[in-house]
Amino acid sequence: MTPAALLAALGDGGELAILDAREEGEFGTGHLFWAVPCPLSRREIVARALLPRLATRIVCVDDGSGLAARLAEWLRAIGCTDVAQLEGGTPAWAAAGQVLFSGVNVHSKAFGEWVEHEYGTESIDAAALKQWIDEKRDLVVLDSRPLDEFTRMSIPSGINVPGGELAYRIGDLVPDPATVVVVNCAGRTRSILGAESLRRAGVPNRVLALRNGTMGWQLAGYTPAHGRTERFPPGRPASADQALERARRFAEASGVGVIGALDLARYEEDPERTLYVLDVRDPAEFRAGHRPGSRNAPGGQLVQATDRWIGVCRARIALIDDDGVRARMTGAWLRQMGHRDVFVVEDGLAGARSTGDAPVPVPELAAEVASMEPAALAGQLADSVVVDLARSIEFRAGHIPGALWGVRSRLETLRPALTRKVVVTSPDGVLARLAVPEVEALAGAPVQVLRGGTAAWQQAGYPIEANPAEPPDEACVDTYLRPYDRNHGVEAAMREYLSWEVDLVRDIARDRTVRFSRAGSE
Repeated sequence: MTPAALLAALGDGGELAILDAREEGEFGTGHLFWAVPCPLSRREIVARALLPRLATRIVCVDDGSGLAARLAEWLRAIGCTDVAQLEGGTPAWAAAGQVLFSGVNVHSKAFGEWVEHEYGTESIDAAALKQWIDEKRDLVVLDSRPLDEFTRMSIPSGINVPGGELAYRIGDLVPDPATVVVVNCAGRTRSILGAESLRRAGVPNRVLALRNGTMGWQLAGYTPAHGRTERFPPGRPASADQALERARRFAEASGVGVIGALDLARYEEDPERTLYVLDVRDPAEFRAGHRPGSRNAPGGQLVQATDRWIGVCRARIALIDDDGVRARMTGAWLRQMGHRDVFVVEDGLAGARSTGDAPVPVPELAAEVASMEPAALAGQLADSVVVDLARSIEFRAGHIPGALWGVRSRLETLRPALTRKVVVTSPDGVLARLAVPEVEALAGAPVQVLRGGTAAWQQAGYPIEANPAEPPDEACVDTYLRPYDRNHGVEAAMREYLSWEVDLVRDIARDRTVRFSRAGSE
């Protein structure tokens, strides 16, 4: 497909998935606005999550490296019937006068900047917030990120309330309308969208976004807190009925549809349209019981990183929660982002429920592979080569002593080291199992996989070693490193990242394919 043909496809109203076959770090150097990362190294898992309907129209993209052709070939092999490649890749797209975007989650982050401009979101800088905290003003700081990010680094005195929970729980958390509410994240997007969610819901309090989040706090010379776990009380809040009324107004103004179980069943059986069924509740609630076939996409994260869950433009999106607040707030933002067919499923949790996580089905995992228990590997570790396919930042955080880190799409670099018995691992063992045939081809001998992956090794009580400098930043092609993931130049990277976010408003104005809309404008 030529760049001109792809541009026409983006405007013809039909479903379209643009899958970039490069690793995330390479994707982040420059990509199409509507492209979503589908690294060749994780294709079995990522592609199936992004493509619930194999007959959808797909265009594979790379930078001219040939990865797109390999991804397209594999997609056809699993049954995708309408697969093309972008002729000339991203260089051809740029040469045709189209815009390339750096970074990841660009759709969501550009939308956050647009929201601030469109709605005039009020913000406060780190110095002013620090002064207010020191003066003990009547205020509360709500951190809109997932708990793991909050625990890693937070504003002292902050409380963890992920973005999708804010409008649902604000009445209980901040009952006094005189209390000032400050919403923060690591940078800008979730601060803005979290604060504006409360403002759009009609909360009577003064609500501000912390300008530049915890990065801005650190750049201002203030010390962030580490290891904190304070968060919202679980369970249905007492003020849930009030929250529902607020969310209903916002969702209706944004054009969110409401469907029931029969409508959802009809959509699930429709062979002509792609459907995503997403449960927007907190992960703990999802694991306790969810609708079979749904995936967990906590509302705040879904809006902040939409391309993690939604890979097909103009697909149907059905949102589920327990009483409609979080689904409506999430749906309103998705509608304004440009997703047209967004629905809240009333009583979406009625009937039988599944428990635990809901992994994407991967048929390739049914293949027989030789495996080794953690105890066996512990006894043979000195005589084995352990190849770990974890993401680079996961490998840095903890790996089996002596393990070699590798990216599945670049295993050739490890060939010289595969001179002894080879055992392949990954955090949960899934990626390791998928990669066994490829490692065997390089090793020239049978290869085993560590049963249960590195998590099983650790749970069995065996040692883990960490090294934040290995692999080095420049080798982390599999991950688009956040500023605080870097080993050097952290503050410079923070400033560069924050400037990049602000400039996205200017960049999307140059891209003729981007359409955001304000609630009530249609």
